[in-house]
Amino acid sequence: MVVLYVRELDQSEKVALYDWLSGDDAELRHRARVILLSSQGHRIPQIARMLGAHPANLRKWIHRFNAESCKGLLSNHCGGAKPRFSEEQKARIVALARTRPRELGYGFARWTLHRLAEAAERRRIVDHISHEYIRQILRDANCSYKHPSR
Repeated sequence: MVVLYVRELDQSEKVALYDWLSGDDAELRHRARVILLSSQGHRIPQIARMLGAHPANLRKWIHRFNAESCKGLLSNHCGGAKPRFSEEQKARIVALARTRPRELGYGFARWTLHRLAEAAERRRIVDHISHEYIRQILRDANCSYKHPSR
């Protein structure tokens, strides 16, 4: 088994890493901890247990640091996937979920995720949406879709 450690740190790297430890960016704090723990002689399995991180990710950051110094720890996010729906569409879905189905002319008293998805499509809020994505939108909005029967 090959044991991987971070290379010896120079003074400017130490300063940057300790600055990141007290910064607002949680990802940089985590990466700085990884590098500093490795520089103190901790092995990857130990660091993984200490930080609750996957060893493969720790190896990635150590390799990047060894190759590129501190700039190797900076994220180069591409922004991820584009949002599937606009904030307006999500708000309309939440409003739909907060409306009693019978008030909209439906023959049932409670929403299900499937019924909400179908209603959002029929009302042309969205072209197509899965019940799972409806669940995520409602969870993010702290919205309960089940109304008590009257």
